[in-house]
Amino acid sequence: MDISSGDISAIVFKRVVREDAAEYSFDAQMLKLFMELDGKRSLAVISKKAGLKMSTVREAASKLLKLKLIEQVAEAIAIVDADFMDTLKRELSLAIGPLAPILIEDAVNDVGQSVTRFHTRRAPELVESLSREIQREDKRAAFKFAMVRKIKEKGY
Repeated sequence: MDISSGDISAIVFKRVVREDAAEYSFDAQMLKLFMELDGKRSLAVISKKAGLKMSTVREAASKLLKLKLIEQVAEAIAIVDADFMDTLKRELSLAIGPLAPILIEDAVNDVGQSVTRFHTRRAPELVESLSREIQREDKRAAFKFAMVRKIKEKGY
């Protein structure tokens, strides 16, 4: 697997149990990344938690892959579609105005995701986070209602 280019932020790796793992020399970044890999969290989430730049994560993950000490989790992660993001932007814009796209991007980045590759399992969390930005209770309720309906419609 080549991770030297492209967006690797959504990739999930797990450690490979090997008897000879102790024989390898790890630099600080490799060890930090290796210890964080759990087969559940994306590289973006790990990067943020560990305080590592994505370029550092890419380099360390590449080395660990070459040593066959990690492997990509085979499970495909479902991402929300453009229709969901369009609805989110439209509904939030109705509630708070033209700042909606900026707030969405910030909220998505805060959880270590990207707008174009946002995990479906995190959709309710995103809606809840964004709803806290809406000052008026009636608009907040309308936003939540519309988005819960969309989440159910999409099966997220």
